[in-house]
Amino acid sequence: PSSKVTGDLAQFIVANNLTEKEVIEKSEHLSFPKSVIEYFQGYLGIPPYGFPEPLRTRVLKGQTIEGTNGLTCFEGRPGADLPPMDLDAARKMLEEKWHGPTDEKIREVDVMSHAMYPGVFDEYMTHKHTFGDLSYVDTRTFLTGMKEGQELTVTLEPGKQLVVKLIGISQPDRDGMCVVQFELNGQPRQVHVKDRSSTTAEVQKPKALKGVEGSVGAPMPGVVLETKVKKGDFVEMGDPLVSLSAMKMETMVAAPVSGEVVRVVVTAGDQINAGDLLVDIAESS
Repeated sequence: PSSKVTGDLAQFIVANNLTEKEVIEKSEHLSFPKSVIEYFQGYLGIPPYGFPEPLRTRVLKGQTIEGTNGLTCFEGRPGADLPPMDLDAARKMLEEKWHGPTDEKIREVDVMSHAMYPGVFDEYMTHKHTFGDLSYVDTRTFLTGMKEGQELTVTLEPGKQLVVKLIGISQPDRDGMCVVQFELNGQPRQVHVKDRSSTTAEVQKPKALKGVEGSVGAPMPGVVLETKVKKGDFVEMGDPLVSLSAMKMETMVAAPVSGEVVRVVVTAGDQINAGDLLVDIAESS
């Protein structure tokens, strides 16, 4: 939806403290959110009066659309230039990828979700395989958690209920681990949980050097999804370096210069802040 593009771009501009002039003049060196790039590629269609230039050309940097014959921008309805999707192959891939001990079947709705929102569906399935099916938990508890002394009734199926009562949560130890004490159907239990808000064992991350184009920093706070390069790789300006999930939007950080990768500081899953160093590139002369 175009509203998401607007919101993503607004957050990106505010997070990087950019002016309208800077967005246009620096667009070739900025790592815009994926939704913004896809908008300029025509994924949502073509605006009645076309895309604003030179902003569109600078944002796209010549990037081609995956699955097309070298297109940088759709000329009309996006689906007309894309090959038909093999839904049977997609189902088979999902069954192989997410086959688990429960032998859960991939439903039609799962295939459709993957087809329309592959990244979101993968995130959902990863969460489900890690923590189990949390659809039994009410929305408020899922979003905000339980308070000490609170009792929660979870209905798994008609006639089968679990009664959970949170007794207490200890302070994080030197490794940031807390002991969570609770009762399950009246029986005392405890588990050790990592407190992600704890700064007990937090290591100060290096920052990107201002004024040094080869010192590539994170455009905003987020989580590293994937690193696309390794030490010793040679990259051209515009090549993808690191994929980030920031403020519920995916951003691909691109190389601002051409040169050799001398250091990759982050790995998938790392929590980062704006300005944290991601990759060091020795700029070629």
